[in-house]
Amino acid sequence: MTVHPAQPEVVEYAGGRLMDVHRPAGPPGPWPVVLLWHGRGPDERDVLHPLAREAAGLGLLVLVPDWRSDAEDGGRAHLLASLAHARRHAAAYGGDPDRFVLAGWSMGGREAVALATHPATPAEERPTAAVGISSSYTNPALTTGEAPLPLLTGRLSPVPLWLVHGTRDDLVPAERTRELNAALLKPAERFLEPDTDHAGTVLTEYDPAFNRCRPARAAHAVDAGRATARLLAEAAGVPAGGSPAHPLG
Repeated sequence: MTVHPAQPEVVEYAGGRLMDVHRPAGPPGPWPVVLLWHGRGPDERDVLHPLAREAAGLGLLVLVPDWRSDAEDGGRAHLLASLAHARRHAAAYGGDPDRFVLAGWSMGGREAVALATHPATPAEERPTAAVGISSSYTNPALTTGEAPLPLLTGRLSPVPLWLVHGTRDDLVPAERTRELNAALLKPAERFLEPDTDHAGTVLTEYDPAFNRCRPARAAHAVDAGRATARLLAEAAGVPAGGSPAHPLG
């Protein structure tokens, strides 16, 4: 059973840039760390609050930064600064820097997979796993300047990949993630295709009146978001029972 933690701590990861720190309830850490990037949009860390809270309840330290895709550089500096901050301060927040998962939803998922797997990323700076949620991998990433799909086609990923994409997604078709998984020399550790839409994979639903995603109420989105949280936990080495396993190799 998931034990939901308290409200996150809000910290500044760069000048005026905010990050939510979701800590697990119960026994103290060190906990596996997940840095979770939201998708296209200005400062939408709140959208990922339901998923981050669910994942923290499974024993993860989840860090969710704001970033702005409308910045002059597309948000590249924000993404890289949030990663540097997460690496530097994970232990102070109760996390285990040696169990560090880089994850993202939609555009953020492309960035997570691209940076984790790019040939120029130093081995010592790679995460222990990367998770792409409802993403496309055909366009150049902000963080690397290159698209993940052609770089990974016919090759082994340098880090374990975990993928999620809803079969009802009419914003980014699930075929985009299927293409990546099929192109890999070794398929993803797990590729989850829940019966939900683009927002449902992160435990939300789009509210057109608000022009933003809200916490999910529909059963398909609740089930899918919870499954995504469990997949994040698996990627971080946390078994089904919820206690952290040994660090990933």
